Amino acid sequence: MKPGNHTRVSEFLLLGLSEHQEQQPFIFGIFLGMYLVTVVGNSLIILAIGSDPRLYTPMYFFLANFSLTDLCLSSTTVPRMLVNTQTCVHTVSYAGCLSQIHFFLWFIGLDVFLLAVMAYDRLVAICYPLHYSLVMSPRCCTLMVGMSLVLAHSYSLTHTILLAQLSFCTDNTIPHFFCELLPLLKLSCSSTYANQCVLMYWGGALTILIPLLIILSYIRIVAAIVKVPSASGKWKAFSTCSSHLSAVCLFYVSAIGVYFIPSTADSASKDRIAAVLYAVVTPMLNPFIYGLRNKDMKSALRKFLSRKVMHSS
Repeated sequence: MKPGNHTRVSEFLLLGLSEHQEQQPFIFGIFLGMYLVTVVGNSLIILAIGSDPRLYTPMYFFLANFSLTDLCLSSTTVPRMLVNTQTCVHTVSYAGCLSQIHFFLWFIGLDVFLLAVMAYDRLVAICYPLHYSLVMSPRCCTLMVGMSLVLAHSYSLTHTILLAQLSFCTDNTIPHFFCELLPLLKLSCSSTYANQCVLMYWGGALTILIPLLIILSYIRIVAAIVKVPSASGKWKAFSTCSSHLSAVCLFYVSAIGVYFIPSTADSASKDRIAAVLYAVVTPMLNPFIYGLRNKDMKSALRKFLSRKVMHSS
């Protein structure tokens, strides 16, 4: 236990992205713009898929859930940060901090599991096309999304319950723009051994096991694509995977910046930048990755937008 005054804190102080007051309007404008793009982009993906019967397939069912998760993930952190920046009030209650961590970890975990489910969908579509409709039935797709929700919630709830058992004393300053798990553990004046064990267990599953399964899926996919006789057939098979592969790389490259780059003197700054990438930038870019690189998705978006324009005129 750390020495000092052990009075339990009732709120935490978020330092935000910058402590310089003159930079706050610029930060507010940038993050407001990114959040609006995230909301509009992911909402359009969901609405376009729901309005086009041609997209009632497992791949687009998973994509709609993935877009909804990204929308919720960004909404967990950015609106509160915008309010804090605008009002210059950077405190958050103890309960509010735990709630934010709970939902943030839930949606991050759900993103990871959905990426794995989408990789499995592409594996079955390319390696076992004749059995695709049987394997990826509506019941099976719903079950996989449901299991992803349950597993992600278990991950989040475990961390939240363990955090609630910790004591926080005089130091209540979080060098971040939202309540994040690792900075909060460093503030505890009680033992975090159980938290660290769970972090290693779940962290290994989400950042090592799941990516390994995705890599193995793509090894099988590439092996199957190589056997396709025509060049056009190879390109068509690869194009169905390129968007998902881009989303996987974008998510994990930014996440690795938090958990695997060695700490330095400015590790707090590094953590904030990495968190911006995977919690704000990635949900903003995913609609562009899937919308602009997919012919069926672009067609559905054009039809949806044209109908809205016609109805409004």
